[in-house]
Amino acid sequence: MPPLIIIGGALAILLMLGAGIAIVVTGNQSAVDKRLEQFVGTATVVDLPESVEVAGGPDVADRLDKALSSRNFFEPIRERISRADAKLRVSEYMILVVASGFLTAVVGYFLPQENSLVIAGIAGLLGLRIPRFYVQTMSKRRMQAFDAQLSDTLNLWVNALRSGYSVLQSMEAIATELPPPISVEFERVVQEVRLGLSVEQALANMYRRVPSEDLDLVITAVNIQREVGGNLAEVLDTISFTIRERVRIKGEIRTLTAQGRVSGWIISLLPIVLGFVLWLINPEYVAELWVREDPWIFPQVIPCGWLVIAFSGMMIGAGAYAISKIVDIEV
Repeated sequence: MPPLIIIGGALAILLMLGAGIAIVVTGNQSAVDKRLEQFVGTATVVDLPESVEVAGGPDVADRLDKALSSRNFFEPIRERISRADAKLRVSEYMILVVASGFLTAVVGYFLPQENSLVIAGIAGLLGLRIPRFYVQTMSKRRMQAFDAQLSDTLNLWVNALRSGYSVLQSMEAIATELPPPISVEFERVVQEVRLGLSVEQALANMYRRVPSEDLDLVITAVNIQREVGGNLAEVLDTISFTIRERVRIKGEIRTLTAQGRVSGWIISLLPIVLGFVLWLINPEYVAELWVREDPWIFPQVIPCGWLVIAFSGMMIGAGAYAISKIVDIEV
């Protein structure tokens, strides 16, 4: 059977499986609840009077997402998606993980001439990590952009407070004047406060979405000022100076450790890339590493090639871990 027909059939089965799950999980969700969850999050429950009637219908995707999010196993996935600000539900993310792993396994099986199940399994495991790698990359970029904007944000906040604005009005000015992602986060804080949450809880929700050490200092200063009073503008001005110095020192350290980080990537990826190139040139020669033939470590169980692959992987991982710890300097 041609590989294209098999791949097409596998995709059709995957789509039918997703449709079946969507049909099984049905239910009604209030439109007001959905709007509140968009700003407040699932951690906060807002009770509505029974007399309030809203037009709502069955939203299968939201129902499935809520069923998955209620499990403790899927809570870290929801947090990663929230930190990356990805427009994905937990259910959609899980479907992407399964689809990515399945497709890479199929490609890994049919790409070599000998149709190796070992290569298909390795490709499938790597494919399962692709959506998570994408979400982590987006989350890291968003965190870096947020930290880079935080100093300017504090300057605007201090100027607004000295002009007579309240804390909430200053946050509204930040949400209006500054670009994303920091404007988006402060806009969410303002909207959550308008929906009935306290400022402390709204700021805690923002820290859960953006777990930045510098933001933790700002939130602590705001909470202390609201409890015991004091000059919040002066405190934020001091924190702004500290953040600027920390960003400057981090930039210098990143420049000095650039050579070490590049060396780590080269040392880690060079054996893998070289092995893949050799496999493309001479598949029979490289395939001797994983065929179950003589010589054996354990007779008819573990050949020597498997030990060589495992030992090589451990050495590559140990070298990459050691280099990452050397160049990772905390400020």
